[in-house]
Amino acid sequence: MLNPVNRAASRAGVHAYKVEPYVVAADIYAEPPHVRRGGWTWYTGAAGWMYRAALETMLGMTKRGHMLHVAPCIPPRWFGFRVRYRHGATDYEINVENPHSVTGGVARIDLDGVRLENPEQGIELRDDGEAHRVKVVLG
Repeated sequence: MLNPVNRAASRAGVHAYKVEPYVVAADIYAEPPHVRRGGWTWYTGAAGWMYRAALETMLGMTKRGHMLHVAPCIPPRWFGFRVRYRHGATDYEINVENPHSVTGGVARIDLDGVRLENPEQGIELRDDGEAHRVKVVLG
């Protein structure tokens, strides 16, 4: 219900919601004649919190110091996902694979084709201006 895209997923939803489907509204009216209409968009910090909830909690990407930790919690029907993460002048293309249809648990992490010995310690971020590829396998 919180995702504004879901409120505008149909023609009827668009006409009822009447605000941007990419901005979290502070209000969803319940009184006629404005039932299901959004209000007070762009006046709330909710969009930032929604972004953090999705990136940090569901996709499991958290930065601590110079380390990026990856611990997704996703629906088992997701085959995986991809994130482009920028650290300074450096791009990290992170591909998460879910071959066993699990909800979490990192089996392995490869950085530029080299398996990390301790994936739970995270990925050391370098600002070297290079493009790096990260493969995360859940299981």
